[in-house]
Amino acid sequence: MSPRTGARRRVGSIRLSLILLALVPSVTLAAMWGVTTTQMFTEGLRLRSQTELSRSTGAMGTEAALALQKERSLSAAWMANPNGSQAALEAQRAATDKAVAQLVGQSGAIKKAPSRVKDRMYSVVASVDSLEYYRDQVDKPTDITPQQVLDQYTAIIDDQIQAFQELSQVDDGDLTSQAEPLVALEHGAELVSQEDAQLTLAWHSGHLDDQSWEQFAELVHARRWLVEDQIATGFQGAAKTKIEHVLQSVEWSTLESTEDAVLRAGTAGKANPDDGTAGRIALPDEQKQWNAALSEVADQYTTLIRQQTSGLLDRSSDKAHNLLVTAASLSAGGLAALLLCVGMSWRITRSLSRRLRGLKIATLGLAEDRLPDVVARLNRGEKIDVESATPPLDYGNDELGQVAQAFNTAQRTAVHTAVELADTRRGFQKVILGIARQSQNLVNLQLTKLDQLERRHDDPEVLRGLYELDSTASQLRRYEENLVVISGEQPRRSWTEPVALIDILRSAVGEVAQYQRVEVHTEEEVCLAPPAVADVIHLLAELIDNATVYSPAPSPVGVRAAMVAKGLVIEVEDRGLGMSEEDYASLNEQLAVAPQFDVVALADDLRLGMFVIARLATRHGIAVTLRSSPYGGTTAIVLIPHEIVVPEAPEESPRGAARAADAEAVVAEKAERAEKAAVLASTTLADGAVEVSGPAPKGRPVIPPARSSEPSVGADPGGLTPLPRRVPQTSLASELREEAVAVEEDLELEDFTAERAASSLAGFQRGTFQARDSIDDDAPSQYDREEAAASPNPPADRS
Repeated sequence: MSPRTGARRRVGSIRLSLILLALVPSVTLAAMWGVTTTQMFTEGLRLRSQTELSRSTGAMGTEAALALQKERSLSAAWMANPNGSQAALEAQRAATDKAVAQLVGQSGAIKKAPSRVKDRMYSVVASVDSLEYYRDQVDKPTDITPQQVLDQYTAIIDDQIQAFQELSQVDDGDLTSQAEPLVALEHGAELVSQEDAQLTLAWHSGHLDDQSWEQFAELVHARRWLVEDQIATGFQGAAKTKIEHVLQSVEWSTLESTEDAVLRAGTAGKANPDDGTAGRIALPDEQKQWNAALSEVADQYTTLIRQQTSGLLDRSSDKAHNLLVTAASLSAGGLAALLLCVGMSWRITRSLSRRLRGLKIATLGLAEDRLPDVVARLNRGEKIDVESATPPLDYGNDELGQVAQAFNTAQRTAVHTAVELADTRRGFQKVILGIARQSQNLVNLQLTKLDQLERRHDDPEVLRGLYELDSTASQLRRYEENLVVISGEQPRRSWTEPVALIDILRSAVGEVAQYQRVEVHTEEEVCLAPPAVADVIHLLAELIDNATVYSPAPSPVGVRAAMVAKGLVIEVEDRGLGMSEEDYASLNEQLAVAPQFDVVALADDLRLGMFVIARLATRHGIAVTLRSSPYGGTTAIVLIPHEIVVPEAPEESPRGAARAADAEAVVAEKAERAEKAAVLASTTLADGAVEVSGPAPKGRPVIPPARSSEPSVGADPGGLTPLPRRVPQTSLASELREEAVAVEEDLELEDFTAERAASSLAGFQRGTFQARDSIDDDAPSQYDREEAAASPNPPADRS
């Protein structure tokens, strides 16, 4: 799969996916619920409005049509015989006006009706407005014929029937089908009423003209077809029974027999056009039977029309009510289902989101808390139980639970691997420590042998070789101590008394191969606590060694020490090429914390010195910072806290004084050998020597050197003065020379301790300094006995 395709398929976070998964069906269901509810309520409300309109206009229009039919029949009778009484006609006109007034009063409802219904109803109302004119023509015919008057009544009634038919076309198909037989029944009643008007108009003269007869025949045929085809078969139930009762009654048979007689008379008149009655069709003498039968049948179908209309409107109203109730029920049910769906979706989404969040918190807790704690405990050497360190995550047996189980397996594997790696690391550190300890023993033995050889030989050449071996062995001891520090242990060198700062600086310089290039400047008369002496010497030696290695050989390396507000600051500055700001920041970050063994094993740029410095510094709370030097090289700033700085050297105990007295003899012996190798030492230090500037320690009076005023012997012609030849112990006080010889005679090899060896080597170092001073000032410096009996653990201690 291409990255683009995968990105297109990803929606976002799982939380967003769950929200969309719950939101999309909920919104869809809500939309469907809204549309369905709106549609059902709209249908119910529309059906109810149509029912109310039919009840207010349709039913009233039906009453008006029935009244107009009666008025039309009475008007035809009056126009046929105007000499009779108008009482019945006037009463019917009043009834008609009442019905028409009720219809016209529903103009507001007519305005809200659909356009197809509204047009029909407005046509009925407009026709009714012209009814007075035609009534005047009935009373006093002047402009139109009686047939035209009857046709006007017929037109008004037809408009009303058409309006009722339009009203019956509702949105419910069942109600519309039920209204069709009722409309057909009204049409049938209208056709019978039209037949009666035609006959009533002709009964008085006793005949019909051909046009009236043809119109009568059309009415009869249309009514009979309508009854047989729609009315007799359209109704159901009780209405059908009533229709059948009317159609099977004697009155209905009388009407049909009268119709048949009129039709036969017309047919016979047309068959004999020469009998003197051409254009005139004689009516049968059945007026009384017709009127009696019609009155009975008219009452029956009028009652039937009213009952069916009322029943249809009631059913329509009930249907609208039921539809609204159904819509409300379905709406409520749909709303409940929607709320249930939304609630379940929200609950499921919230549950899954909560479980996912819990799994996330658990995994982060493992990654950020438990695993680092396990690693820290393993680094401290504690034993770790994998099962107790990795409590399982229980999230059920579903897919999310399977993910949790997979994560349980992963975390158990991770902790188990960490335990195995810690065991492997501890084993490797033990191996390194064992090798380092064995090498330390050999180096210490080598240093002891070198001390013995140095005491036995006076030849300068031999001593020079021995001293070079001694310096190399000191560096090798420092490298072996690096392995000890890497393995997490501490070197075996230790002090019991505070050591002066100047001695610590000298000792650190003495462990560097190019010690001649180092310049030490300090005026502080402070000491360091015994537990930190060895580590500070080692730390400074590493920094000084780096400064000499990464700077050109002739350039000096400056070492400065001073007290500041936060403690003792020692600066080691070289004049090399320096580093970039990124490298300084990276190294300072490494030096700020105690590194682990993995840093050494996995680092691309392996710098064991920096690792050792960081370990030693964090052990005592010492801050080491690297920065660029004004000379272009690097300046290392070592800030030693007040806790391990001792302002003054402690008073010497009697036991320490005894050890110092013993050491004086060794110092004297070392000094005597040093004088014998003066030429060698001065030649070696001519290129670059360790320069120590600062006041003499308290309690050590400085004896001014005796300078010779005579010129040196043996100056060559070129002006170069050869090195002076020194007499052993010339620079020492007479007391020291005598005591040193006495001590040398009495000491045995088995009584020569490490403290005495260290003191002897310190005395040798001072002898070399005196040789340099004799070259510079042409007069040797003098040291007193207390200088020879310095601290039992001097900076150059190799124990």
